[in-house]
Amino acid sequence: MGGKQDEDEAFGKPVQYDPSFRGPIKNRSCTDVICCILFLLFILGYIVVGIVAWMYGDPRQVLYPRNSTGAYCGIGENKDKPYLLYFNIFSCILATNIITVAENGLQCPTPQQVFKSLQQELCPSFLLPSTPALGRCFPWSNVTPPELPGITGNISQGISGLIDSLNARDISVKIFEDFAQSWYWILVALGVALVLSLLFILLLRLVAGPLVLVLILGVLGVLAYGIYYCWEEYRVLRDKGASISQLGFTTNISAYQSVKETWLVALIVLAVLEGILLLMLLFLRQRIRIAIALLTEASKAVGHMMSTMFYPLVTFVLLLICIAYWAVTALYLATSGQPQYVLWAPNASSPNCEKVGVNTSCDPMAQTMNSSCPGLMCVFQGYLSTGPAQRSLFNLQIYAVVGLFWTLNWVLALGQCVLAGAFASFYWALHKPRDIPTFPLSSAFVRTLRYHTGSLAFGALILTLVQIARVILEYIDHKLRGVQNPIARCIMCCFKCCLWCLEKFIKFLNRNAYIMIAIYGKNFCVSAKNAFMLLMRNIVRVVVLDKVTDLLLFFGKLLVVGGVGVLSFFFFSGRIQGLSKAFENPHLNYYWLPIMTSIVGAYVIASGFFSVFGMCVDTLFLCFLEDLERNDGSVDRPYYMSKALLKILGKKNEVPQANKKRKK
Repeated sequence: MGGKQDEDEAFGKPVQYDPSFRGPIKNRSCTDVICCILFLLFILGYIVVGIVAWMYGDPRQVLYPRNSTGAYCGIGENKDKPYLLYFNIFSCILATNIITVAENGLQCPTPQQVFKSLQQELCPSFLLPSTPALGRCFPWSNVTPPELPGITGNISQGISGLIDSLNARDISVKIFEDFAQSWYWILVALGVALVLSLLFILLLRLVAGPLVLVLILGVLGVLAYGIYYCWEEYRVLRDKGASISQLGFTTNISAYQSVKETWLVALIVLAVLEGILLLMLLFLRQRIRIAIALLTEASKAVGHMMSTMFYPLVTFVLLLICIAYWAVTALYLATSGQPQYVLWAPNASSPNCEKVGVNTSCDPMAQTMNSSCPGLMCVFQGYLSTGPAQRSLFNLQIYAVVGLFWTLNWVLALGQCVLAGAFASFYWALHKPRDIPTFPLSSAFVRTLRYHTGSLAFGALILTLVQIARVILEYIDHKLRGVQNPIARCIMCCFKCCLWCLEKFIKFLNRNAYIMIAIYGKNFCVSAKNAFMLLMRNIVRVVVLDKVTDLLLFFGKLLVVGGVGVLSFFFFSGRIQGLSKAFENPHLNYYWLPIMTSIVGAYVIASGFFSVFGMCVDTLFLCFLEDLERNDGSVDRPYYMSKALLKILGKKNEVPQANKKRKK
């Protein structure tokens, strides 16, 4: 008795019966209002940062090449001049008249001397034509390079071959052609992935038990084969193989395959894992049956609320908006600055040029060049770093990065809380599907946005701080990787491991806290505490359900992604022939490109669908645990769980007397 009381004190007391509880609370109030206000103020500041970046930034700097005067090529007044001309740098460097001789020997040329030599016939006769590729100009791209006097033929051909081999323009054009010819087939592959994901989830209500059993037996079979293989290798090397003492320490990992101790250790590890799994099946079979029943119930919930399967599209659009806004803001911030132009002349030391004021600011649009200073021009010098946006550029970028992490985590939290509210309304409907609300998903969405924006922002902020700490630690480790000693590297590795574990724990805690928020409408801290205590009171069931669900969803992803990948490979590689002209594969330059696109798209689709199913399982599991603590099966306190779960637990709901008389 004392141990039970200590457990109750450590992990809280079971949930008490509430006669007014009928599922997700409808009459609720706003939670974590202070954090909600802070989040809204932060979003307003984030918008101000975007406006400042838009006012001072100029992304054309990274999209278009510029000439020596700072003018953009191919736009504005240079709209009909999209190309740049490059000097033959080898001939210019080898030109003897650029190197001057001083009294003490060789001397570097002055800018005036360099400009003067470039004005002569030597370098301008070696101008190389160029074409744009990916917003940049490359010499003689896609054209035959001219003969280069002053450079040997081998050097000229070598440079030409190098540039042709790295011709990004040709590759990009071929990639675009492949996508243009295969985009509709890629959409077909993604449609197949969508159908397979839906079928897998909907069929779980029929085959969840056999499928989990097959997966568990498959894992046992793989471990058994591993034990057999390790024993055969160990038996062969036991008498004539080398030992670990003879081999010693080596960085050649493959050398350990010929050591008998390697296979002996692998044999022992696999045997231990096989024994643990068998013992789990023997002693936890009841909990495995409960996990299978919950998976079946989750499939039924998804079947009754099919709209939940497409909610990831809403999350995807919101995430895309957050990422796009941050990317545009960061681009404008990185290119912020006012261009500065100065007067420059080849002979700046002449009296006439000094009177004009060489190296002073000028306006490139003003035609006020003084003829008394020959060669005077207004050239681009750089960007001013004295403006308000430029002085605070680093801080604004940090603000934008924090905004990116916080908004992304908030959008993910919103999706989890909305889905939890919808699935909780399914579980707490006593007579399914009659008592299920008409629009559970939209009701949960409005309820979450109206009352719990602050709670979601609170949980997202905690996760954001940990993720930023991880990013900073990774940055420090990257910068100091070459100068760290073994002890410092070990400490850094421990810190990164601890932060990784902390992030995983916070994600797990936040996920369950959002479920409790969706059901009871309490603030984040109270919900996180109640969820954690409830899970700790049922820790064995939590572990079993988590592992069974992970195994099942992994198999589902493998089935969807593998199926789409195999079909795409056989189709795009031309191994499927003769079906009909409608199914004739397109002729591609790189057939692996649509295959990889289909595989990545199938993984994204499967992850989206299975994330909804995983959220459904977690929500129903918490509701199931509370149902066990809150109710006892009597007429006044009936269980809300399915008949399959009641049968597994050996429980039943009492039938009201009126119903008994009707049956008689």
